[in-house]
Amino acid sequence: MRYQTPYGPGQISFGGPLTPVVKKLLIACTACFVLQTFGQQFLGLNITRIFGLTPLLVVAKLSLWQLVTYIFLHGGLFHLLFNMLALFMFGCELERIWGARRFTKYFFITGVGAGICSVVVAPTSPAVTIGASGAIYGILLAYGMIFPNRQVYLYFLFPIRVKYFVVIIGAIAFYSSITGAGDGVAHIAHLGGMLFGFFLLKRGRLKSDIENRYLRWKLDRMKRKFKVISRDDDGDEGPTIH
Repeated sequence: MRYQTPYGPGQISFGGPLTPVVKKLLIACTACFVLQTFGQQFLGLNITRIFGLTPLLVVAKLSLWQLVTYIFLHGGLFHLLFNMLALFMFGCELERIWGARRFTKYFFITGVGAGICSVVVAPTSPAVTIGASGAIYGILLAYGMIFPNRQVYLYFLFPIRVKYFVVIIGAIAFYSSITGAGDGVAHIAHLGGMLFGFFLLKRGRLKSDIENRYLRWKLDRMKRKFKVISRDDDGDEGPTIH
């Protein structure tokens, strides 16, 4: 699937104007971070423990809401800023192309899917996972598939095409999930967000291919039903199509 954009293959985009859904997500994540920071002090609530994703609680206590609420919580200011910057840079253009409804659906499916992967891999883990990183990795994958030749700056210094950038971060997430690096980062969630995003994007293409094949088959079948019958040369009527 190809998209018409105002940028050439090698040009650089910084996200463009802020779009409605991205704006709401930015506000929601920021508000939740403030609530996290001051919730214990002023409300006496451990927001992270209640609304963060704890696989053990999801399985044993059916705390299914955590699969959604963990997306809006973050582990620190830099964690929040990085995710929100990536959401703005890559999410705005996807929303303009897809529309608000499809973008919102994609964001939450990849975010929840990332959480599901964390639960499936370690269902008895008491560790708390927080952050929109799973959905952000899904957005990065989609951006890389739609705009493979766009350029981003790795560590804000080194220009690299988006398709290579996505491969690199995907490989890092995969390697880290296998080695189980104890760096406090939920690599399984990152990888899960990309996997769910990939299947979502491929499913749409597969559905389109199936529909096109079905239409071609139907047209061929209709053509075989028609016969062209010619009358004798001295007949007044021309060919008749049945």
